[in-house]
Amino acid sequence: MLDLKFIRENAKAVQENCRNRGVEADVGLVVELADRRSALIQELNELKQEQNRTAKSIGQERDPEARERLIAGSREMKGEIPVKEAELHEVEVRLRDEQLKIPNMTHPDSPIGRDDSENVEIRRSGEIPKFSFEPKDHVELGESLGIIDFEAGAKTTGSKFYFLRGDAVLLELGLIRYALDLLAGYGYEPTITPDLARDEALVGTGFIPRGPETQIYSVEDDDLSLIATAEIPLAGQLTDEIVEEERLPLRYAGLSHCFRTEAGSHGRASRGLYRVHQFTKVEMFAFTRPEDSETVHEEMVEIEERIFQGLGLPYRVVDICTGDLGGAAYRKYDLEAWMPGRDDFGEVTSTSNTTDYQARRLRIRYRRAEPGGRPQLLHTLNGTALAMSRAFIALLEVYQQEDGSVNLPEALVPYVGKERLEPATR
Repeated sequence: MLDLKFIRENAKAVQENCRNRGVEADVGLVVELADRRSALIQELNELKQEQNRTAKSIGQERDPEARERLIAGSREMKGEIPVKEAELHEVEVRLRDEQLKIPNMTHPDSPIGRDDSENVEIRRSGEIPKFSFEPKDHVELGESLGIIDFEAGAKTTGSKFYFLRGDAVLLELGLIRYALDLLAGYGYEPTITPDLARDEALVGTGFIPRGPETQIYSVEDDDLSLIATAEIPLAGQLTDEIVEEERLPLRYAGLSHCFRTEAGSHGRASRGLYRVHQFTKVEMFAFTRPEDSETVHEEMVEIEERIFQGLGLPYRVVDICTGDLGGAAYRKYDLEAWMPGRDDFGEVTSTSNTTDYQARRLRIRYRRAEPGGRPQLLHTLNGTALAMSRAFIALLEVYQQEDGSVNLPEALVPYVGKERLEPATR
């Protein structure tokens, strides 16, 4: 979230940023509530100081009538204090709720737009494949290869769930190792995170764990939720901590399952693996000094491009517009791979610089190395290395052959142990 002092001093710019991002937030109300909180804190302090002075006077007063008046006044103040404290608590809860609605500020170079239709393509790589036969989509290919079973997933769990079988399991494990090995070269520490996190970690990273707008599966009668991305526990692991400057940047390659309700996702564009309730992902996450975060952000994009270049998949890099940034991102890039079944590019990675937005919510700071360096907020960044379900779509559809087999890119052969996936024999 944004700093209250910054909001107060830049109220017009913050409100304009909310409009550009299509976010309903009342900056004026936040300032009003912050002022009321300050006034209540001052009133409480004055009441307590007066009560202490009165208590001292009671002990020194020898006149019974005067002493009784002092006792009555002390009793009245004693009754006022809990009323003021209750009001302060109510104001603080409202203030935090309203403050959390305000999104991060936006990079000056991010395009202004309403939704994903106004994102701006920066560059593209690779040639769009041309087929001499009628290509299948990944759902048909997964069925004919005998490796993706949507029917079994629907039977045991529900729609948008699936079983991976045979070569698909080897392919997923191979993709994971391929991504982790590349990330190791950039200093990312392989990490397997819990699949659940406390609500504080979700709110701290900008997710809504409960309520009608949530995309999160939450555990009833508990403050735990299934994670939508390893970003959540990777950020939450340093809650309330101070990191020494020499340890930064901290880079993690988080492997986890991801769970999303995908409410309202229907139609051909969401067919098959494109929008599912559970998938496996390798996530990049970094804690950095503020002056390093933009460099690390560009590094994450470079890694994503290297991954997809190594897989030989056509893609484009997109600069995300204000209306599609979400709450936490200061700047975001998506990488979209060509998916013949959609006859279009489809999002396969997303990487965001969230500056100190998450760190302020989670109270994560670092201490500069110079003598007397005071703790200050660090920056956090996140980015998809590989989301297996989306990578499957691009790989199967781009590398399909007329006989129904699928060739594997050279980079994956050592990890999967074979050069091609063959149709299942019945």
